Amino acid sequence: MNRINKNVILALLTLTSSAFLLFQLYYYKHYLSAKNGAGLSKSKGSRIGFDSIQWRAVKKFIMLTSSQNVPVFLIDPLILELINKNLEQVKNTSHGSTSECNFFCVPRDFTAFALQYHLWKNEEGWFRIAENMGFQCLKIESKDPRLDGIDSLSGTEIPLHYICKLAMHAIHVVVFHERSGNYLWHGHLRLKGNIDKKFVPFRKLQFGRYPGAFDRPELQQITVDGLEVLIPKDPVHFLEEIPHSRFIECRYKEARAFFQQYLDDSTVEAVAFRKSAKELLQLAAKTLKKLGVRFWLSSGTCLGWYRQCSIIPYSKDVDLGIFIQDYQSNIISAFQDAGLPLKHKFGKVEDSLELSFQGKDDVKLDIFFFYEETDHMWNGGTQAKTGKKFKATNGSTARCGQQLLQKSRGL
Repeated sequence: MNRINKNVILALLTLTSSAFLLFQLYYYKHYLSAKNGAGLSKSKGSRIGFDSIQWRAVKKFIMLTSSQNVPVFLIDPLILELINKNLEQVKNTSHGSTSECNFFCVPRDFTAFALQYHLWKNEEGWFRIAENMGFQCLKIESKDPRLDGIDSLSGTEIPLHYICKLAMHAIHVVVFHERSGNYLWHGHLRLKGNIDKKFVPFRKLQFGRYPGAFDRPELQQITVDGLEVLIPKDPVHFLEEIPHSRFIECRYKEARAFFQQYLDDSTVEAVAFRKSAKELLQLAAKTLKKLGVRFWLSSGTCLGWYRQCSIIPYSKDVDLGIFIQDYQSNIISAFQDAGLPLKHKFGKVEDSLELSFQGKDDVKLDIFFFYEETDHMWNGGTQAKTGKKFKATNGSTARCGQQLLQKSRGL
């Protein structure tokens, strides 16, 4: 009898335990998972993925910047690429209508935003409020390179980067400064001695390894994963700029020393020429950009940038360099369509090609084509009056041109 009672009791306990386990599984599937957005089904009302630390950090950052009128826009390459692939779908998504997190929930260490510093009104207040909201923020400053050599201003520091960490995710705010020429510049992220090198995995940052420059983007507001953000209106163009955005600053300190020794030409004629030359350079850059042709400052124009951060007023022309392998047969017609008639054509594609176009106010555009050999690079030239040919091999023009194949907008 005792044995039967023990077996009955054991069976009842087993049945009770099984029933309780089934109840737990049912409760988790139909209540907890739906509540946390991690359900297996996409039933109406479910919010899939919105519990990720990445989305929560971005949401809190957008709440912060919106409430404090901080002029930021999204520049994160990974997220922009995903948005661009689904741009029409994203544009047709209204605030709060999405049920699944597809972009900001992607696993990553950082989300990058750009801050337009020239539009910012309340820097200190924003920083304090961010910390009150739970962010741990790091501010990185450095000297403004344009003030180098001015004794009273050369030590002035400007904000370059903010990194705000929430839990295990960080927001990288890249500070974009307005520069003459209608472009935006950001500085190099250099860690000073007092900065905790383990604050975030700095090596994984997409921006800050070197100074960069970008065309000023037109912005559009869209809803991404239920959050309203600004992005470049042409995300493809912005993404294409990133690999070529490295900025080479001109040598302001040496330029000021040069003008202390040799007075700058500030005559009416010199000022007018510089203005016309810059306009011609901008037109040439726009034309070559449409063709997808790489170019750099060459000869006297490159020397002016390197030596005095300007255009040499007595040079009377603008010089550019292009690799011969980037030559296109429609390059002449493209410049003519831009209002620059062909003045001279010397050499041929196989040897010493040089093109010369006539700009306004008698300012000429000279394009030299560079040829790469096994152990050196050279370009040819022809004197217009005499027809005499010459060849420059591995000279200062080539070295300057190679440097300026990186982006430089210091003129």
